[in-house]
Amino acid sequence: MPLNTIETYLQQLLPGLGVNKMREITRLVYEITKRDGITPAQLFPAEKKWNFESAKTFLLKKRYPVNFATAARNRFYLPKLELDPAQRADLTPRPFYPKTVYIEDSVQESELAARVRALFPQAQFKLTDGKTHVGSPNFSKRLETLLIHREKYDFLKPCPCSCAAAGCGYNLINLGFGCRFECEYCFLQQYQNLHAVLLPANVDEFLAKIDTAHFNKGPFDRPRIGSGEFTDSLVFDSITQYSQKIVPFFRARPHLQFEFKTKSVCIDGLLNAGGAENVVVSWSVNSSKITGEAEHFTPDLSARLQAACQVARAGYRLGFHFDPVIIYNGYQADYARTVQEMADTLPHEKIAWISVGTLRFSRELKKMIETRFVNNTILDGEFLLDFDGKMRYEDAQRLEVYRFLVPLLRKAFPKTIVYLCMEDPQIVKAING
Repeated sequence: MPLNTIETYLQQLLPGLGVNKMREITRLVYEITKRDGITPAQLFPAEKKWNFESAKTFLLKKRYPVNFATAARNRFYLPKLELDPAQRADLTPRPFYPKTVYIEDSVQESELAARVRALFPQAQFKLTDGKTHVGSPNFSKRLETLLIHREKYDFLKPCPCSCAAAGCGYNLINLGFGCRFECEYCFLQQYQNLHAVLLPANVDEFLAKIDTAHFNKGPFDRPRIGSGEFTDSLVFDSITQYSQKIVPFFRARPHLQFEFKTKSVCIDGLLNAGGAENVVVSWSVNSSKITGEAEHFTPDLSARLQAACQVARAGYRLGFHFDPVIIYNGYQADYARTVQEMADTLPHEKIAWISVGTLRFSRELKKMIETRFVNNTILDGEFLLDFDGKMRYEDAQRLEVYRFLVPLLRKAFPKTIVYLCMEDPQIVKAING
């Protein structure tokens, strides 16, 4: 439903409303009509006399049927609706081929710079001192620009878990910024302020920091270090060949473990590097509906599981992340099918851990998702402001997810660690006892 159509209808129905009140009503009508596939007139008949309070109460009940009666009013987030067509995601399939490649002066002779020059001969190459502005102001155009640089700061850091969430003891290496996939829930849409793909040329400096670092090993038998916070760990591996250095480095340090987190099936580098028992290759998995409708350009579940079987045969262990789990009609049956396909396909003894987390996002990301993916369904659920300032399903809904999915996973994979990711400690306690 075009926004101007909704606004015109509401101005006739509720004349004289102030800007803020009209903003709230407009958003509620937009979200309900989009979710239910109806018109404003079908939702909000003109025959009835409406004022702001009666209209808002009516609409909140429609928009939040599960939580309206119990949730405090200040947990319903109703910002101004701003749909910018210029920011809309381009979902036309295409290979990654940057138009412009910036290379910092200090790494212009690096292996990575030479490889990028060979792989993208038609790109325009420019040297930069690291201070020059690169990239587009439009996130959707980020793949047009590649920056090869020397990372000076984010070599290694603790996982920035949500404030007040249960910690996981994870340690992060920042091996890149930006991704070629278009997952509708991806936080980079709101977080990334340099709209380009950034790849560091100094991975050796990253690894040099590890032997002197202090790690919190959390609930695992060894400190767990991983990449994949700001990019998919493997999607650019054919360009970076980071795996060729990371795998032998950790193979020589069995007291540590390293995790590649991915949705990609770009595993040639891993296979060429040889396996390592303390290197875990983890795939994000979801229901077929979410993978097909909200994880654009990614391989489907079967392709991810086949890649997992290949790296397991090569000597790696496996991990899986049901994150984010998204609630919709029929979600339990769909996620049960994903678990069953995993159980039927994977070598169980090779699976090190499985995490589970429900969809959560910042207030800013909500607005970015709805403007970039106007036909999304992932925001149709009942998201409320929660304990960490993020938008989440209500506690009871999250508990329903975990009480269904966690026992299912523990039954299918009884020797595997199954844990909750970025969750309220009280929720974790309720599930784990």
